[in-house]
Amino acid sequence: MKSLTEYLWFNAPTRRAFINITPQVEELVRESGVREGLCLVNAMHITASVFINDDESGLHQDFEVWLEKLAPEKPYSQYRHNRFEDNADAHLKRQVMGREVVVAVTNGTMDFGPWEQIFYGEFDGKRKKRVLVKIIGE
Repeated sequence: MKSLTEYLWFNAPTRRAFINITPQVEELVRESGVREGLCLVNAMHITASVFINDDESGLHQDFEVWLEKLAPEKPYSQYRHNRFEDNADAHLKRQVMGREVVVAVTNGTMDFGPWEQIFYGEFDGKRKKRVLVKIIGE
């Protein structure tokens, strides 16, 4: 069995961002030499997310509006966690959007459905964070 473990690093200049990381992950799948297997992509920080969806800017704006309704950033006083930091909303947004994705690798490429792409979701940016990519298979 083959395996590859790599880390992607991000430092979003804004508090929130959605970054398409599909090309970087596809390149790692190629480098791994795995023809049949699985690719795990995992946000390694509790205020960031990895998810699969469409790369369409209107949808990303809808995510932003929807998440802000579910877990508004302000007022900070609405969250107990904010007695320690000002990012309670980021923890909640991550919980909704998810921690990780697993994509099948078939014939050496990620086996996506129509329009599917992998995204890094940042909910408390302006600092360096990492994403684990682990590819295993034959």
